[in-house]
Amino acid sequence: MGESPISRLPEDTLHQIFSSLPLREIMICRSVCKLFNQTLTSSSFMHLISTRSHLNLLGLRPPHHHHNHHSRHVSLHSCIHVYDLDQNKWLRFSLDFLPFRSPHPVASSLGLVYLWADSPDSSKSLIVCNPLTRQYRVLPQLGSAWSRHGSVLVDSRNRVMVLTELAALYFSFSQKTQQWLKFSSNLPSKPRSPIVISNSIFALCDVGSPWRSKWKLFSCAVKNLLNLNVMNNNWECLERHEWGDIFDIMKRPRLIPGNGNKILMIGGLKSSYSFNQSCLTILILRLDLETMEWEEATRMPEAMHRWFQDSKFKVFGGGNKVCFSGKKVGRLALWDCCKWRWIDGVPGNGDELFRGFTYEARLTAVP
Repeated sequence: MGESPISRLPEDTLHQIFSSLPLREIMICRSVCKLFNQTLTSSSFMHLISTRSHLNLLGLRPPHHHHNHHSRHVSLHSCIHVYDLDQNKWLRFSLDFLPFRSPHPVASSLGLVYLWADSPDSSKSLIVCNPLTRQYRVLPQLGSAWSRHGSVLVDSRNRVMVLTELAALYFSFSQKTQQWLKFSSNLPSKPRSPIVISNSIFALCDVGSPWRSKWKLFSCAVKNLLNLNVMNNNWECLERHEWGDIFDIMKRPRLIPGNGNKILMIGGLKSSYSFNQSCLTILILRLDLETMEWEEATRMPEAMHRWFQDSKFKVFGGGNKVCFSGKKVGRLALWDCCKWRWIDGVPGNGDELFRGFTYEARLTAVP
């Protein structure tokens, strides 16, 4: 075949043509062909469109078994699959600019994505990148155990924390020594679904017995985590008499940051207090951290809950958007500002159990 006529156009002309498109359409055009990808990722074109507003997306984390060297799903590793809630479309951001194997996105903040990847020496590295501008930065090296057992948290100031039951790591790009700081966690059990809100970390911990779970909400101010003088007492169990049995009615609760100073807690609504009870539905509760009062935000519709009733599921999101991924459900359930709907076209074969994160794609975010 002969050369395409569009390839004969000057680069400046191509830039002017593509710069008239919305940002999400530019992202789609990158994957059309090699010429478009080179043109739309060039530094001159990125500077031309740098003032575009950000995109509100949901990003997917690859399932754990894909993370463990399943070569037939390499396509899920070389890119980030994101869902555009405004356009109801799946997009794919390539990660081929990273010189690492098996990138595994785990968190996002202020337009940057944080991911684990295999270094050349087979150790794990935590990397921060902007998939739109294809810029990246490697954080100081960590042992592979942190990637297996630690939860990566990033706050609104892009301070990075890796949290486990026994220890916490802290890193800030503004600190003088570009190294991880290590502190004791002293939590009663492995932290479940830890989140960061208003300069504090919140997590659920199981303080029950091996036969029966008993969940409690714990919090720790980031400044206390860094204060050696309060190292042995930096976590506080949040309890109020008015809360009653709020944690006892929930099966396997999870936390998600809500809007502003609010926490969302999601879990199955127990039908009874028996050991292996079924759930009536999936409940979303909201805690106002200013008044310390809980309220019911919503519950999953019965027709939708049937798909998750006998299935293990994962929850992710933020603000007023909560997404549910169930084993063999084949699609995602979404609660989006008081309404429920399905998200079809999920990558993979429909059997995967995905986790994810909210992602504000920004051209101005610099690693």
